Amino acid sequence: MSSPFIRIHPDDNVVIARRQLVSGTRLAGEGGGEGVTVSGLVPPGHKVATRAIAAGEAVRRYGQVIGAATQAIAAGQHVHTHNLAFSDFARRHEPGAGARPTGFVAEPATFDGIVRADGRVATRNYVGVLTSVNCSATAARAIADHFRRDIRPEALADFPHVDGVVALTHGMGCATASDGEELRVLRRTLGGYARHANFAGVLIVGLGCETNQIQGLVAQEGLAEGAWLRTFNIQDTGGTARTVARGIEIVREMLPHANRVRRQPVPASHLVVGLQCGGSDGYSGISANPALGAAVDRLVRHGGTAILSETPEIYGGEHLLTRRAASPEVADKLLRRIAWWEQYTARNGMKMDNNPSAGNKAGGLTTILEKSLGAIAKSGTTNLVDVVEFAERVSARGFGYMDTPGYDPVSATGQVAGGANLICFTTGRGSAYGCAPSPSLKLSTNTALWRQQEEDIDLDCGTIVDGLESVDECGERIFRLMLETASGRLTKSERHGYGQNEFVPWQLGAVM
Repeated sequence: MSSPFIRIHPDDNVVIARRQLVSGTRLAGEGGGEGVTVSGLVPPGHKVATRAIAAGEAVRRYGQVIGAATQAIAAGQHVHTHNLAFSDFARRHEPGAGARPTGFVAEPATFDGIVRADGRVATRNYVGVLTSVNCSATAARAIADHFRRDIRPEALADFPHVDGVVALTHGMGCATASDGEELRVLRRTLGGYARHANFAGVLIVGLGCETNQIQGLVAQEGLAEGAWLRTFNIQDTGGTARTVARGIEIVREMLPHANRVRRQPVPASHLVVGLQCGGSDGYSGISANPALGAAVDRLVRHGGTAILSETPEIYGGEHLLTRRAASPEVADKLLRRIAWWEQYTARNGMKMDNNPSAGNKAGGLTTILEKSLGAIAKSGTTNLVDVVEFAERVSARGFGYMDTPGYDPVSATGQVAGGANLICFTTGRGSAYGCAPSPSLKLSTNTALWRQQEEDIDLDCGTIVDGLESVDECGERIFRLMLETASGRLTKSERHGYGQNEFVPWQLGAVM
């Protein structure tokens, strides 16, 4: 902490303030400060110019372009929204140029997982109540609420190995084309949850007249109805009260089966981790994100899988991912999704650089290019083995990419539908996110946030900013916490009961 700033890359013309800097603070030459003197007030996590930057000149962080100066910037001045803006630039794509053989470990780590009869491995053991349409949401919630331990502890008293009964409802399912992309994606999402290993049993409740007919969902997703996947409609049952009573009875029939599970050691190759960042700040790309990337490298070497997502928040840094592509076809998949997003935002009157958010900017992030470069650090350094669309099943082991929006609940919903049985979520401004049925670990980028919101944060990565440990050391801590959490250790969000309201399928098209 002796140095008031952090230099990330030798080619950068900005450094990052470790703490609030006041005018007259001397940035000593050690670490590349160039001996400049700060002019004005610079908040923690924000950028300081280390040399004069001409108007129109590229500003560099991470050794990459993060935008162009909108006016002349003197050495020592604060660099932010008042003098830096997004600027498009040609990305040099070299598919596979950075791909390297993965050095798998000889003896993979293990965690205590739940092995289903068909070989799938779970990290949690829930019974789920899903809905085909918004119209059945109230009934579904009433069914699940009957089994809430905080309201009726006796309801699950005889089932200590069941983590709970959760209702995952949504606002869709009707007023859309019966043969359109939006319905296909919704059904793909619901199908992914219905098959998820963390559910011992699933009940799907519909209204009866909706566009998203349950039988259409079952057919598209190849679901097999039986003892552990039950479906029915309110209109066929005869109303809300009868629907709730029938749903409660069906869940009761599933509970003894769900309770018979026992945890046993399984290889880390059964761990599928969704990577998220929300409420990012200027430290995200320095501490929590690269530390999570170090944990991802470990996970992949142990045979596991990690999923990077949020396409609008890798924009401008996609060339770093295509360099790591395992094949030209994988690189092309990613670039096709980027092109789709450019068209999607254009037809909705938006731009890909409509980011960062107000909170991101307050934390020191200025452009989407800067935010994206930091976000990509979550993915580590191993090869990109596959690219899938939203909520598609992730089958390739290793580091993969799923195309999702940048909105965290929607993005994580897609990852869980694709098979993620654990979420790791970095935050610099603060988050209280949770994600049933998969546990969600939250990692703070700075120690001030950890102290402020420790009741919601599982691990502090601000130790890196404070100079107390390296990125790799923090990555090891995260990897070990992943295994402990997969083995049953409760996350902070689970203790608070988060997870049911965060199920948010991607609403792609017009509501008719």
